[in-house]
Amino acid sequence: MLFNTPLFFGFASVFFLLYSFVFTKNNSRALFVIAASLLFYAGWDYRFIPLLLLSGVIDFFVAQHIDSTNDQIKKKRLLLISIVVNLSILGIFKYTNFMIDSVQETLTFFGSPVSLGTLEIVLPVGISFYTFQSMSYTIDVYRGDTHARKNFTPFIATLSFFPQLVAGPILRARQILPQIENFPTPTVNDVKYGFVLITIGLVKKTIADILAFPAQTLFNNPDPISWIETVTGVLAFAGQIYGDFSGYSDIAIGIALIIGIKIPLNFNTPYFAISPVDFWKRWHMSLSGWLRDYLYISLGGNRGGKQIRNVFITMLLGGLWHGAAWTFVVWGAYHGVIISLTHMIRESRIGKFFSNKQGKLLTVCMWLFTFYLVCIGWVFFRAESIGDAFSIIAFLHVPDTSIAAAPYAGAILALVAITIFFIHALDYSIIRFREGILKRYWLVLPLLIAGQTFMILIGEPGYEFIYFQF
Repeated sequence: MLFNTPLFFGFASVFFLLYSFVFTKNNSRALFVIAASLLFYAGWDYRFIPLLLLSGVIDFFVAQHIDSTNDQIKKKRLLLISIVVNLSILGIFKYTNFMIDSVQETLTFFGSPVSLGTLEIVLPVGISFYTFQSMSYTIDVYRGDTHARKNFTPFIATLSFFPQLVAGPILRARQILPQIENFPTPTVNDVKYGFVLITIGLVKKTIADILAFPAQTLFNNPDPISWIETVTGVLAFAGQIYGDFSGYSDIAIGIALIIGIKIPLNFNTPYFAISPVDFWKRWHMSLSGWLRDYLYISLGGNRGGKQIRNVFITMLLGGLWHGAAWTFVVWGAYHGVIISLTHMIRESRIGKFFSNKQGKLLTVCMWLFTFYLVCIGWVFFRAESIGDAFSIIAFLHVPDTSIAAAPYAGAILALVAITIFFIHALDYSIIRFREGILKRYWLVLPLLIAGQTFMILIGEPGYEFIYFQF
């Protein structure tokens, strides 16, 4: 049940009506949210509903036992149960065949080919997101950042909350659980702004689907016709993944806001970043925050001179979280390297010198170079193999001023660049001009409704949101 389809529009409309006028008490609303969310999830594959509930049940009761004891050794053992169970579930469904293939390839490389076969394992949609969200609750209780709940219903309603169930944002218990327990009444501005976010999200998704064509043209055929087509394809994917994922996040946040639930923004104009570190403070902020708080800090953070090692491990595992393929591992390692180099340069004499001399020209240069580095990373992320990725990157660095082999390629490249800027302008308006949008809402309401309906009707149901595969 994709957000950009008439089916979901009907589902959401019925949900809002029943939520607002039938289920008006906190407990009945929580039960209704669970029922609606599981129905939504069943639209993908009902067989994996028990898996979602299993993860929640284990963490709910483990957290209660952690909260009820003062024995630190027992607390650690209980936390270990949560971590092992959750990561085992994730590992079995997501990484089993990856490990089998890797063993086969390794043995073949060393001259001992063997056929181990693969297992028919279906990846449950959203498993990477809800596993991390459920596990973070137990960790927060262990750390004393929140207390264990005794009422199971709000907790499961939080974990299964359908707007962000299958592709985030990854929420912390302290961010959303108090809201689910008491279901705040939405203000008029909440409802207005929720529709604004939903509409903008649909616009972004439609743009992303348009950009998918030049991106697929390149990555489905890693022997491009011309240099300018290579540049266009890489930029198109950069725009596609940003519009696709941030569009989903906007829709999820907007749906929640209409019923008064406030979910933090997940993107903050990431392609305006002026360093790789800055990029990860703006891109998929719920994941980068999760990796920082639960992995990087647990490894020791920047203490004891281990910052570079801990950054690299964190980003390497962050890449693996995205997908069971070596391309994602390399993508994570690549970001680990460029973030580590950023920290090293900042601490060097030349880095400190330029930090005191930073002007507009240097800022623009840093922005362009950061965007270049991010786009190189996207090649690894999107390519079918590491070999294809290096082939595209190599071709990318052999400029060819002739566009005879690719008519209109220059115009298409310009349109792709303008489109990426337009998506950022939408994000910028969400963050900077909320009050102005609300004050003039009555002027644009008919346009928003027409635009929202139009985007749903023309949305191509064949294009799922990219992050659904993770």
